[in-house]
Amino acid sequence: MLPSALFVTRTIPLAVGAPAEVANQVELAVEGLSPFPLAQLYYGWAKAQDGSKAFVFAAYRRRFTSEQVTGWEGAEVVLPSFAATLGAKLEPGTTVLIWEADALTAVGWGDAGIPERVSSRSIDTSADDAEKARLKDELLASLGGTKVIVELTAPPEPQSGKSDRELIFQAGEFTSRLSPEVTATVDVRDRSELALLRGAHQRDRMLWRTILGMAAVLGILAIGEFALIGGRAWQGVRLAKLNAQKPIVDKIMTAQDLANRIEDLATKQLLPLEMLTELVGVNLERKPSDIQFTRVQTDKSRGLYTVVIDAQTTNAPQMSVYQSALEKLPSKEKVEFLPQPSRGQFATFRIIFTFKPGVLKPSAS
Repeated sequence: MLPSALFVTRTIPLAVGAPAEVANQVELAVEGLSPFPLAQLYYGWAKAQDGSKAFVFAAYRRRFTSEQVTGWEGAEVVLPSFAATLGAKLEPGTTVLIWEADALTAVGWGDAGIPERVSSRSIDTSADDAEKARLKDELLASLGGTKVIVELTAPPEPQSGKSDRELIFQAGEFTSRLSPEVTATVDVRDRSELALLRGAHQRDRMLWRTILGMAAVLGILAIGEFALIGGRAWQGVRLAKLNAQKPIVDKIMTAQDLANRIEDLATKQLLPLEMLTELVGVNLERKPSDIQFTRVQTDKSRGLYTVVIDAQTTNAPQMSVYQSALEKLPSKEKVEFLPQPSRGQFATFRIIFTFKPGVLKPSAS
């Protein structure tokens, strides 16, 4: 924060253009206003919100000692005290009075969101309140057009922000927030040195964010490792419980298998007599008398519900009559009539009849 009294200020008009063109216009204006070459000046500027004008300020380099300039190397920004107020939201006609150690500075705001007039007066350290009041009135009168007065007992001080995207200055209830765009133009240091400094800062930020990202990844990996350790412990408890219960479970499963086997032996068995009775009827009412069975066979290879019958007849049309009767049985799942080679006067055929599971019940003893 540099003394305000060392800087000359002006408001200049701008032609609408790119930011680089604005910088060129400011440099031309500063060269025209100063009797010294641009290389011998420390200067900065703030552009109006509508881009129609800029507030510029400059100081002769030899007004600063080499010790002062050396101390700027580690600074985030170097600017006059009044420039710290450029991020405040103030109405047109507002005048900000800044009491510095040995000076009083008045900053008059215009209608473009930037100051239009800045004036400073030196103050003797032995000046009394009457002298200070007189100096204050003199400054306000020199500016003119003041509607609102904001009086700061000390220059705004930089504050710690939550983000590196802006600089915050505060004095009491007065707050000024300088965006990165404004900070880049109000810094009065040499422009080439500033470019190198900002490049180094950008690298530092990238490196810091990379380190933070790596730390976050390591943290996530550590959490995952702890989760795996906890999972292994939980799995070990489950396996121990499973091994303790395994003998009991095996005993129950063996008993269940035995019960199922007993039930199968009792209920799931071949019932050849019951099958034959179902096909011919209790009183042979289903089978035509012209048809004789020559062979009846049940075989577990065909399943528990299939019977194979070889039959013959001298009256071939009776085969169709018997087939129709078997097709109508509610216990039928499938029935096939397969003609066989004739033997003399007999027509032979094979009946393959499959019952629905569980339809037939064992006959009472």
